[in-house]
Amino acid sequence: MIAIIDYGAGNLHSVKNALDFLDAPSIVTGSAEEILSADKVILPGVGAFGNAMQCLRKNGLDKVVLKTADKGTPLLGICLGLHLMFEGSEESPDVKGLGLFKGKIVKIPDCGLKIPHMGWNNLEITKDSRILKNIGNNPFVYFVHSYYLKAEDESIVSAYTDYGEKLAVAVEDKNVFATQFHPEKSGDTGMQILKNFTEL
Repeated sequence: MIAIIDYGAGNLHSVKNALDFLDAPSIVTGSAEEILSADKVILPGVGAFGNAMQCLRKNGLDKVVLKTADKGTPLLGICLGLHLMFEGSEESPDVKGLGLFKGKIVKIPDCGLKIPHMGWNNLEITKDSRILKNIGNNPFVYFVHSYYLKAEDESIVSAYTDYGEKLAVAVEDKNVFATQFHPEKSGDTGMQILKNFTEL
């Protein structure tokens, strides 16, 4: 069973629909017990960093996510879910993130391109990734974001995209994975990524 964490700030139903399409049993839940007993866990998210962290902490789900990672359960962050896994974000400078990855979330620089970055861009996959396999070279995926990750240790970065400059957009370390883009909105490529996650 895959637990999709419901903390009041997620793109829950599109993720659930994608897993249903893959015949992967899943549950949308805010229950610590259900999350901690799941085989795999997804941390989705849309909206503002500070508000999302507040929602997680209010329900004690920040500790649940950390426990999930600590016990080796495969954990996937999507979009804002990726941001929350880092130490903090320029969007909400006074709010601490989960700190699963060292580094912070920063504003996409003004390079004359539209911000937020919204639409399809291709990936440059830079490491042997367990969830980015079998998706071909330079696959296109769907983005909606104004901020991106700056990892302290670049060896965790599994993919980049080019939007005015090279932006890191996916990370992977042991059992923890995260994508800036939305696999559930990225057509066949995104479905393959989610399939890879369900088969870990």
